[in-house]
Amino acid sequence: MSLGSRPSAPSRSLPSAWTSLDSGHRMQEALDALETYKKKDTAKVVVRFKAVGNAPIMKQNLYKITASNRFQTVIQFLRKELGWKAGDPLFTYINLAFAPAPDDIVQNLYKSFATEGHLIVNYSTTAAWG
Repeated sequence: MSLGSRPSAPSRSLPSAWTSLDSGHRMQEALDALETYKKKDTAKVVVRFKAVGNAPIMKQNLYKITASNRFQTVIQFLRKELGWKAGDPLFTYINLAFAPAPDDIVQNLYKSFATEGHLIVNYSTTAAWG
């Protein structure tokens, strides 16, 4: 073996599921899965808003919100309903217990913390709990 030559490397090509005889069936399965993923989830959950401290009380406090939304959407909706600007302080809590992350999914919060069929969102102008 000379200094500049290398031993022949084994072939790196792997058998592909996409090149097998039933690739048309697998391709259709993949396309069907993609279409299912693209469909908008229209399931709704009931959210009850409750004021804490000196926060203004809403005239209507029950709303149906799309379950697949992030909690950030709930915060933006609440700001709009209260007529608050983005810079105005707003603190939100679930069941007077914890502040959810803006990227939490509403459906996950509902499944874990719903009370009597509602997701209770408390809101305040000042930090009410740690």
